[in-house]
Amino acid sequence: MHDVLKYVAFTSTASGGNAAGVVLDAHGLSDGQMLAIAADLGYSESAFLFPEGGHAYRIRYFSPLAEVAFCGHATIAAAVALGERIGPAVVDLFTQAGPVQVEITKGDGITATLTSPPSSTRPATGEELRRALEALRWSADDLDPAYPPHVANAGNDHLVLAAATRERLADLDYDFDALAELMAEGGWTTVHLFWAESRTVFHARDPFPPGGVVEDPATGAAAAAFTGYLRHLGRLDDGEVVTIHQGADMGRPSLLTTTPVPGDTRVKVSGAAVPIS
Repeated sequence: MHDVLKYVAFTSTASGGNAAGVVLDAHGLSDGQMLAIAADLGYSESAFLFPEGGHAYRIRYFSPLAEVAFCGHATIAAAVALGERIGPAVVDLFTQAGPVQVEITKGDGITATLTSPPSSTRPATGEELRRALEALRWSADDLDPAYPPHVANAGNDHLVLAAATRERLADLDYDFDALAELMAEGGWTTVHLFWAESRTVFHARDPFPPGGVVEDPATGAAAAAFTGYLRHLGRLDDGEVVTIHQGADMGRPSLLTTTPVPGDTRVKVSGAAVPIS
């Protein structure tokens, strides 16, 4: 028997955030069984931990359709679940995208701060942008020219596109099959759509067709990649805190905070999580 815990991450209330399944000891589960659990839950991702002694764990992530190399919100959910059992700690997670250290702290609730795999970014090609805009049913005029289209990575690839207005971001009605095809070809986990409220405050939405999900209400891996993208563009200083509001347009408000690691390409991503029944 393997206990499957359920949490929502990047929220302090059960009515917000992004749901994730968590199995704290997945030894004995096959790939097919983990995928079946994730599919049965229907959450965008679920995390499966394999204790290796002390505060070290191998961790694997599954969407309802496939394994994912790294997932931020399921990492936060798993870390909070661990924190409820072991208290404040620093845990070492070994993901398919590389090692991820997580600091678990306790105040009014339990908060987890992960340090992402190294981030990188490149400009999107003209063809990638053309097909993405067509699938999203956006025009070039819907983009904010201050933020060039890129494919950013901090464990997974994400196409990053800036909406010119909050209204454009709020009106999300895209061609699921066309975007899924493009993302499969590019190996992108989400398309990270955002609007800049200010230099360090952003609103985001993340279509997630590869996971069989229309939209992700909170995407920690994309937030890390996006923060690395901002630093690469010279729009963010080391140690500066970024606030990302996500999920509000789908009724699941989520709050993510990120900080570039000084002298490094990695990014810290912080959030709370709460159990759900």
